[in-house]
Amino acid sequence: MLVVKLREAMEAYRRRTGVRVTYTTLAERTGISESMIRKIGGIIGYHPTLEDIEKLCVVLGVTPGDLLEVIPEPPKLKASPKRKRKRKTATKKKK
Repeated sequence: MLVVKLREAMEAYRRRTGVRVTYTTLAERTGISESMIRKIGGIIGYHPTLEDIEKLCVVLGVTPGDLLEVIPEPPKLKASPKRKRKRKTATKKKK
């Protein structure tokens, strides 16, 4: 599976330049919508276009190899435990 290491690239940019870059600034500088950048940075396994990868690489000063990584399997998400509901029993009141 191919993953985009956008957050890591943003952090590397901050360390290199001293300037913090946000999803909003990336959107402004690349022309990619902020919601799309949030998907790229937040959804494991999301596949942006090569054009978007190129724009991100240019703005962040990285190569595609710095931004992309191949992992063998996607991480498995733990299912949230089901909560047991207590059933209310109907009780008849005697008159």
